[in-house]
Amino acid sequence: MASALGRLARLSALRNARTSPSGGPGRAVTPCRTAVCTSSGGILPKPKKTPFGLIRIALVVVPFLYVGTLISKNFAALLEEHDIFVPEDDDDDD
Repeated sequence: MASALGRLARLSALRNARTSPSGGPGRAVTPCRTAVCTSSGGILPKPKKTPFGLIRIALVVVPFLYVGTLISKNFAALLEEHDIFVPEDDDDDD
């Protein structure tokens, strides 16, 4: 347990030393995000954008909506069959 705690303390000290804003004498820490810039610091071009039209959205939404209604209908029938949930028939003879 003590060795694990010691390793954790060393790792934390190393991580804090690496990400310190001063970076030591004469060194500047510059973050490099590989999704936006190259290793030399150049900015990458914008990624290609894939447009989602109404047809593509409908092709995804409609089948899952249909499957969801089938599952809920079958589960409601199962609950009624086992008398777990049976809706009451209200007569509105007002």
